[in-house]
Amino acid sequence: MFDNLTRRLGTTFAKLTGRTHLTESMLDDALSEIRIALLEADVALPVVKKLMSDIREKAVGQKITENVRPAEQVAKIVYDELVNLLGGTKSEIINHKSEIIMLIGLQGTGKTTTAGKLAVHYKKLGKSVLLVSTDIYRPSAREQLEMLATQAGVNSLPIIADEKPIEIAKRALRENKSDILIIDTAGRLQIDEKLMLELRDLKKILSPTDIMLTIDAMAGQDSLNVAREFNNQLGVTGLIMTRADGDARGGAVLSARMETGAPVLFTGTGEKITDFEQFYPDRVASRILGMGDVVSLVERAQEHINEKDAENAMMKMFSGEFTLDDMLKQMKQIKKMGSIGGLLKMIPGMSQMAGALKDRATDDAVNKQMAIIQSMTAAERMRPEIILASRKTRIAAGSGTAVRDVEQLLKNFDKMRTQMKQLSQFGSPDKLMEMMKNIPGGES
Repeated sequence: MFDNLTRRLGTTFAKLTGRTHLTESMLDDALSEIRIALLEADVALPVVKKLMSDIREKAVGQKITENVRPAEQVAKIVYDELVNLLGGTKSEIINHKSEIIMLIGLQGTGKTTTAGKLAVHYKKLGKSVLLVSTDIYRPSAREQLEMLATQAGVNSLPIIADEKPIEIAKRALRENKSDILIIDTAGRLQIDEKLMLELRDLKKILSPTDIMLTIDAMAGQDSLNVAREFNNQLGVTGLIMTRADGDARGGAVLSARMETGAPVLFTGTGEKITDFEQFYPDRVASRILGMGDVVSLVERAQEHINEKDAENAMMKMFSGEFTLDDMLKQMKQIKKMGSIGGLLKMIPGMSQMAGALKDRATDDAVNKQMAIIQSMTAAERMRPEIILASRKTRIAAGSGTAVRDVEQLLKNFDKMRTQMKQLSQFGSPDKLMEMMKNIPGGES
């Protein structure tokens, strides 16, 4: 998401690179490019106008700082304004003793799946959750939520045939004994009065502590009108961005955030029930500007990679005994953290490479390499030098790949092992760090 916006902004800042002073004409050109980039990202025109006005005001009023180049100066102003637009600081939901969350949004924006993802999020925080669906219109909507509750390991309100939404809500309040009550409401392909009337009635009965609006990251500029209508009728307290993992332009969430004034709380980053992240405005702004997001990368690694496994992998590297089995383990650990393209976007300076690589194609390449290693015998993984022509043919056939793919993997592994052997001369990570400190100009 935001890939096109990131590329366009990167091009804009590149034009300023090498300049020593920021002139008014350079600022006009940069703002014009930024304006086009935002409109192409489906950010609504009123939002773009406000953002351009704020950036210009800051740029004109800002004192020229010595040793700060125009590209850096404009990038910093744009970053600050994006953070401000996206919510300023990390958005937090007020921690009530007992919360009632009402999920609203158009049909097809992923409300039901999001309800399941929210349940997983709160369960990780040690909260008990009850999932409830009042969507009696979409075929099997309530059954779908029941299945998601089972996957999440939380409770769901038993389904009673022919029960009306208001009756479901009243029964949920009577029977709820959980910390968090999540109500998945019905949607429509477009807003209509009948839908709004039902949602207003549900709000009166439930008195929700939070009303969260799901916004599809792939939605166009019409999302501004949708957000405005829901907010006017119900009072939105938080936004959840869905489908943030695809080729979405992402402008919808910027528009909805400015229109409602409600913070963006979470993003859905994939189809799995665990593909769900808390939203951090500063980190997202950093990704948009191609500056990476190392903090999120480290947090994701800590969540998915066992500390002992990471320590063992490090010691393997410094021992010089790196095998194809170790390479396979590393691939599996990286895959747990998400798509390769998504991870590259979190590394400073790698966003352009991530944009050039399609997530699916990159992940397919990793899957292919894993299949090749898994088609080898234990002896071949320990001693790849025994893999000659006949073995390569067998491995290629077993993994559904070509002999040249097997040869390429072995070549890459050989390079990795050579680098590991170079590391092994230091004995341990601690000795390497100690040596680095003793280098003139190193750490003091």
